[in-house]
Amino acid sequence: MEYENLACERRGAVLVVRLNRPEKLNSLSQGMLGDLRGCAEHIQRDPSVRAVVLTGAGRGFCAGADLTDPDAAPAAGQTMGQWIAQRMRAHFNPVAVLWSSLPAPLLVAVNGVAAGAGVSLALVGDITLAARSASFSVLFTPKLGLAPDMGATHLLPRRIGVARARYLAMTGRPISGEEAQRIGLIAECVDDAALEARAMELAELLGAGPTRALLAVRALTEDGATRALTEQLEREAAIQQALADTGDFLEGISAFREKRAPRFRGS
Repeated sequence: MEYENLACERRGAVLVVRLNRPEKLNSLSQGMLGDLRGCAEHIQRDPSVRAVVLTGAGRGFCAGADLTDPDAAPAAGQTMGQWIAQRMRAHFNPVAVLWSSLPAPLLVAVNGVAAGAGVSLALVGDITLAARSASFSVLFTPKLGLAPDMGATHLLPRRIGVARARYLAMTGRPISGEEAQRIGLIAECVDDAALEARAMELAELLGAGPTRALLAVRALTEDGATRALTEQLEREAAIQQALADTGDFLEGISAFREKRAPRFRGS
């Protein structure tokens, strides 16, 4: 896979995808959004990819929408509001949907600044890690007079609760990687030099795991806290039924009986 704005590297069953506009802090231009969409669609067609790492090149992860993008401008007769809504529906929203529903576990390694829609992109991962030097800034409202988008109003309250989500969105106060871990926005904060190695360690672990069961965890935890207990119990039973008929479950049972590590194949 070759893209103008992404650098992709295959490491066994793991695909490392690097946002690659370091001179622009990997901001989301029209071209970057198109590449992200194309890359996600490629991953959907390639069952040999069993885990994905998304990170950024240079000193930033993603500075949000590229407000200087020459390829993005309103059409004749469009109001600014009509253009922004059209661009969200045509470009930003599909990227959020595709990357949050990859057919393989997604780890996001935030290596620097994540701002605006860059925070949204950071939170689509099943597991989000950050370097100690990373920062998260939800800047839509205090800087631009807009509401958060690209899924931020869905993702933030589910990770850190409504009170903190409103606080970060209304004030735009940046938080460090360490604070992001402390409040539950991300899973781990590690030393800068250790970020990529730790992301790969986790990606290789998940890439060797029972893929369908891992994706079931994603599905069950997505809205499990908001469902009635009886409804969630039934959903768990239905998913367990499907998983119990997979080859990976049979392998897990065999490995347990034979006192060895399981060799999952993702099927």
